[in-house]
Amino acid sequence: MTLEYALNSNNIKSDEVNIDTSVDFASMSGAFIGGVGDFVALFEPTASELEKEGYGYIVASIGELGGEVPYTAYNAKKSYIEENPEVIEAFTKATQKGLDYVHSHSAEEIAEVITSYFPDNSEEEVADIVQKYIDIDSWFDTTYISEKNFNHIQDIAANAGQLEEKAPYDKLVDNTYSKE
Repeated sequence: MTLEYALNSNNIKSDEVNIDTSVDFASMSGAFIGGVGDFVALFEPTASELEKEGYGYIVASIGELGGEVPYTAYNAKKSYIEENPEVIEAFTKATQKGLDYVHSHSAEEIAEVITSYFPDNSEEEVADIVQKYIDIDSWFDTTYISEKNFNHIQDIAANAGQLEEKAPYDKLVDNTYSKE
């Protein structure tokens, strides 16, 4: 959906290009290598791996073109939040600590900490990818989700024809444990 939004925002009408949404996300890189499509939207480190292996080129960051999007959000039932405030507060603080870390350390320092989660990549490769995320200011400063950003992700979904009516911010977003 963010690709479609980025295309439309750059005067490329998504209904004039073929966007194939039938390929399972986990199969997208393999399908692209196999000849399906002229472009593919991939997360890192998969995009860099395909480029390194000579299967294509990274031409743009959809994350950058899509604008500020609270893409990674955590969901819990209202009853769970009410019954476990200490868990929600601790989880929010841990997430904020991670955000603070990426904003106060170099790509190399971050890579040193996270490379074990990417066993197919060297520390240098992970550092290069982290630097790409730093360069486009990919990480929010806080766990706080603003109404503007909440509405933006809904605009992206509506643009893709996946949302008929916007959801109310005050009913779905709880920033009680977040700092602005």
